[in-house]
Amino acid sequence: MVSRRTFLLGALGTAVLAAGGSVAAIEDGVLPGRTRLADLTGACDVDAVPASGPVGAITSGRFASSARGRDVGWSLALPPGHTAGLGLPVALILHGRGGNHSSGFTELKLHQFLAAYTRGGGTPFALAAIDGGDSYWHPRNNGDNPLRMIVQEFLPRLGALGIRTDIIAVLGWSMGGFGALLVAREANRGTLSGMGTSGRPAVVAAAASSPALFASYHASASGAFDNAADFARYGDLVPEPDAGKTSLYVGCGATDAFTGETRRYRANASPPPAGGISKGCHTNGYWRSVAAAQISFVGSQLA
Repeated sequence: MVSRRTFLLGALGTAVLAAGGSVAAIEDGVLPGRTRLADLTGACDVDAVPASGPVGAITSGRFASSARGRDVGWSLALPPGHTAGLGLPVALILHGRGGNHSSGFTELKLHQFLAAYTRGGGTPFALAAIDGGDSYWHPRNNGDNPLRMIVQEFLPRLGALGIRTDIIAVLGWSMGGFGALLVAREANRGTLSGMGTSGRPAVVAAAASSPALFASYHASASGAFDNAADFARYGDLVPEPDAGKTSLYVGCGATDAFTGETRRYRANASPPPAGGISKGCHTNGYWRSVAAAQISFVGSQLA
């Protein structure tokens, strides 16, 4: 009996060939349908479920951001057994395009992975997320500046809640993965004022999964950068990661539009980042599949 997957693969292949293409062309990303084909062949079949058990509290709120010119939402997740910040270190969560401050918890279950990590003896730390819009986490010509929002508005609010904010980590996926690597680079270039003390790197760890890295301005996603000069200033991370002393975790699924640029970023980073290229696509399943490793990595650096 022919399986549904085999039947659908055959139907897809026949349709593409009839259009003058080939399944190989789809696999190489030349023709539309690469992700659909990857899904049918099982290349996207990865996921992870955090271990069950007690989780910490999640607090959410909103404030008027002058840096972004709008109200923004934020969330703070504590590890189990903690009802207040009380000096806990923090990892900032930078969401992907189309996401918001709740995406890391509702979709990726990062607070549950954090709880499992700390229940297993890992260093307790908090996860803090904020709305970054779709601006790719850098200053834009329209005045939207999520980097300034993080430094001058969000970190002081976290500090007022008892969270330690002089030394932080960042964690993100897709657009947020790019953002995490950008924050690490900008911090080590000294362009994020007020992020650190005593000469230590403020961003001690950056964990990125499927980072939205582009080879050029013309190859970038629509609206990701204002122009070629904007890309040259903020988007061109691959040739010179320049993360300084920040410890990096950089991973990507093997079947992802960003696999090639992620490989090049990893090859140019020194020392080589943790993580790597493994089975998966640009999906929540892949991001959950590496979440435990990223949480453990961040915790070890914050320790």
